[in-house]
Amino acid sequence: MKFISWNVNGLRACLGKGFMDYFNAADADFFCLQETKMQPGQAVIDHPQYLQYWNSAEKKGYSGTAILTKYEPLSVSYGMNNELHDHEGRLITLEYPEFYLVTVYTPNSQRELTRLSYRMTWEMDFRQYLLSLDSKKPVIVCGDMNVAHKEIDLKNPKTNTRNAGFTDEERQEMTKLLESGFCDTFRYLHPDETGRYSWWSYMFHARENNAGWRIDYFLVSDRIKDRICAAEIDSDIMGSDHCPVTLELDFPALPAAKS
Repeated sequence: MKFISWNVNGLRACLGKGFMDYFNAADADFFCLQETKMQPGQAVIDHPQYLQYWNSAEKKGYSGTAILTKYEPLSVSYGMNNELHDHEGRLITLEYPEFYLVTVYTPNSQRELTRLSYRMTWEMDFRQYLLSLDSKKPVIVCGDMNVAHKEIDLKNPKTNTRNAGFTDEERQEMTKLLESGFCDTFRYLHPDETGRYSWWSYMFHARENNAGWRIDYFLVSDRIKDRICAAEIDSDIMGSDHCPVTLELDFPALPAAKS
């Protein structure tokens, strides 16, 4: 089964920059989006093969997530049933017979780390949410998690040490999440590979110079990591300041949704 995750940094804009060409060519079983920046009905992905699930922020033009899937889930939930966190459209969970699929857009700590305290609360609550799912069946979680975990995961670690996305606090929270029973699929297959990033600033020709960060992930429950067939970063795909990340898992086929 093929999974794709992409922070599109505004889906309406991305649709005008070749999104559907990539979407159609990729032919993924599950296509997860973050930072859609839209309310229901403001953009249309017309594809009869896919069911669509959207979670929009209450604030217009901000945040937002979506999952497009070929398979009807057993259940769908939006947010983590936590009033503190569930107003920004950052989380969707689909339940299937053998796994949960979660797409997440983790809050950014912002300039001057003005939101770092909130981010730490989110990290604790999100980890507990994932563990509650994992106690029932394996979890696949993907999205823009807004942290470069190790120095290998960004071009300039020394000059970014206290910048949002590379603080000790954020990196330690990712370590805690992984140590609680999850596997970073890209690093599982590419443990020492350098220069592989999923986000580049629009400033200073960062993408042209590959001065990027790997902040978009697929994590899976440790007990299904032996099912990982491929985990890649499609850095040649434009349309956003992020690029898509992909995962292939050896899972039995699901019945297709009724069109």
